[in-house]
Amino acid sequence: MRKPTSMRRLEALGRVRLSKYFYMRDFLFSEIAAVHGFSNIPDDPDIAIKAGRALCSELLDPLQETFGAVALRSGYRSAEVNQFGNAHGLNCARNEADFGGHIWDHLDSRGALGACVCVVIPWFADRYEQGRDWHDLAWWLHDYLPYSEIRFFPKLAAFNLTYSEQPKREIRGWIGGNSVLLREGEEPQETLVQRKSRYQDFPKFCCLDLPH
Repeated sequence: MRKPTSMRRLEALGRVRLSKYFYMRDFLFSEIAAVHGFSNIPDDPDIAIKAGRALCSELLDPLQETFGAVALRSGYRSAEVNQFGNAHGLNCARNEADFGGHIWDHLDSRGALGACVCVVIPWFADRYEQGRDWHDLAWWLHDYLPYSEIRFFPKLAAFNLTYSEQPKREIRGWIGGNSVLLREGEEPQETLVQRKSRYQDFPKFCCLDLPH
């Protein structure tokens, strides 16, 4: 698919179904682009679609099956939008660091396909606002999903969730400071029994094998 250069082509891109629950359009909105007049459109739609399909089917669909609707925040960013955000202190990493992350249509430095989205799980956000430890959700994600990187943020326990075809399996949080819960290549310090005790009241994990 060519980069959309008209409203009709962009409309067609937005209608591309990525998984059972999600479409490409769900991930194209950007506050940076909206405020500063950028077009947040992939340079290579085919790579963006491939990465988005993996992200949605492997990570987001199981979350929605288990917890109900998830709230999507920052999804796809074009290289232009991301570079502007980084240069102006708008919570965007350098482009080279965000290839295979928020910039879905560029492979990362290892040549791996990847995609990132920031999400909020309302079911957990309600409990987090009442004092629930974000580690509880982090370990649930670790034990059930084939993620690459997870980054938690203070507001609403929002987190960046990254898919990669070469997963790093790393978890960090910026809640109460910059903390590393799990480094790439390491095993969790808590046992599986300890981790399960943290989320024993969570909804039963669901990942139904239904047609997309």
